[in-house]
Amino acid sequence: MSKIDDAVSILIDLGLPRAQQNERSGLTLLALAGLKPRTPWESASTPLLRTVDIMDFMRDAYKKDYAPNSRETIRRQTLHQFEQARLVDRNPDDPTRATNSGKNAYRLTDAALAVVRAFGRGLAYEAAVSDFKKRFGELSTAYRGTRELHRVPLVLPGGKEVFLSAGEHNVLQSGIVREFGPRFAPGARLLYLGDTADKHVIMEAAALAGLGVTLTEHDKLPDVVLYDDKRGWLFLVEAVTSHGPVSPKRHRELEAVFGKCAAGRVYVTAFPDAATFRRYAADIAWETEVWLADNPDHMIHFNGDKFLGPYKK
Repeated sequence: MSKIDDAVSILIDLGLPRAQQNERSGLTLLALAGLKPRTPWESASTPLLRTVDIMDFMRDAYKKDYAPNSRETIRRQTLHQFEQARLVDRNPDDPTRATNSGKNAYRLTDAALAVVRAFGRGLAYEAAVSDFKKRFGELSTAYRGTRELHRVPLVLPGGKEVFLSAGEHNVLQSGIVREFGPRFAPGARLLYLGDTADKHVIMEAAALAGLGVTLTEHDKLPDVVLYDDKRGWLFLVEAVTSHGPVSPKRHRELEAVFGKCAAGRVYVTAFPDAATFRRYAADIAWETEVWLADNPDHMIHFNGDKFLGPYKK
């Protein structure tokens, strides 16, 4: 067997899902352990690597040259699961780093390193795997407790508290719920709230279906969806810190998803401040709204004939 095949067998022994029992994930494990084809398993190390560093290692050490656009696949389909399975820590050098930062980096946990170093040593390897599985719950709890200190708390209407992952994008989303909603959609129900790390924090699929919104796995929802049943308005809010305003293209995409919705649709782009808004002003679609978190009592209406509300076609 090749070293890549051996790495995949380690992932299988540790109980990784089938979708991570492949060459891409095996190569990722080897990169994170600093193991070239001729490096002994017991010499495994724990370099701190970004996704691009992992891809460079794959190319240089194993002649596996993944296309640049594979970076997101490696992050979402391998590294994310490695983190959940406790093989790696994300940003151990800076737990407050935003989830969508280009500086995100990963390092093998001590428990995972012990397994890798013991590979091929019979009973020692079996003991390391067994120890990893026994300690998983404890490690997961400890790591989650450490990172929880840096998460963004949000108290929802009704008193429920949720935590969003760290980063200015989720700080802005929290502001949309806490500040925008009560001012411009008082009493509205929160039907959807995304998270850059955990994807769906709130997902009221049944309520959306009741409004005529049928979702598929390919549909990209706006960051926040609020429904004002008194006025029959659905607020579709995009939070923008580094990309993604309601541009003409994005407006058409959302219309394709919500076009059969029984409620009137109000499209809103939320920015943290005026400086960020100015960078994207030229990209914003007409017949939409803009809200600035640092000036929460006001709205900017991208049309001259009316104020806040849905536009009838």
